[in-house]
Amino acid sequence: MRILVVEDDPVLGDGLSRSLRHAGYAVDTAQDGKLADDLLSVHSFDLVVLDLGLPGLDGLEVLRRLRRRPSSAPVLILTARDEVEDRVAGLDLGADDYMVKPFSIRELLARVRALLRRAQPGRSALPDELRFGDVVIDFRSYEATRSGKPLDLTRKEFGVLRFLGSRAGEVVARDELLNEVWGYENYPTTRTVDNHIASLRAKIEADPAAPRYLRTVHGVGYKFVTNTLQEPGRDADGA
Repeated sequence: MRILVVEDDPVLGDGLSRSLRHAGYAVDTAQDGKLADDLLSVHSFDLVVLDLGLPGLDGLEVLRRLRRRPSSAPVLILTARDEVEDRVAGLDLGADDYMVKPFSIRELLARVRALLRRAQPGRSALPDELRFGDVVIDFRSYEATRSGKPLDLTRKEFGVLRFLGSRAGEVVARDELLNEVWGYENYPTTRTVDNHIASLRAKIEADPAAPRYLRTVHGVGYKFVTNTLQEPGRDADGA
């Protein structure tokens, strides 16, 4: 996923970019409206985070020009608290959401994920069932078996598996799992995710120390893999 961050405040722009990259996104930046317009005219982005108070072309004009192009990229506009009219104008021009400064980075990341899901609904369809190896997980009845024997999974463990299963083969950041399974307004810590992954590995992996299905991608998060080509018990991405 590629995101364009358009923000003239270098400190805020750098913070946004680092947070988005840490969450697993590719990020381009622009500190003025002219550069943003140039980038949007030649590159395809999955989402645009757009400040309205920009030098050169203002954010509303950047948005107006974007919506004249054949781009369906969702736009999250950033505004100062007293820019009510600009927020309304931005939404009327085709912005998909807005946030008022100052804002929580966690909430911004959650809104980014929500906008990306709406833009690509097929990517996040939650499965009713997962089958891998000798494991069968039925999310409709909240029943799980391994080699035909019942598995005792908690509701949060079902939730983690279901969301990872919906993104099979993709790297999912810990923060994204926290938002989707626990809800960003009730964030525990990322260690909570690690503990649930460890518990799931103990229940579904032949060798939890060398997992085949629940892989770690160090420094980012986890990846659920069902079609493994390496030898059983070998974890190409690390445990």
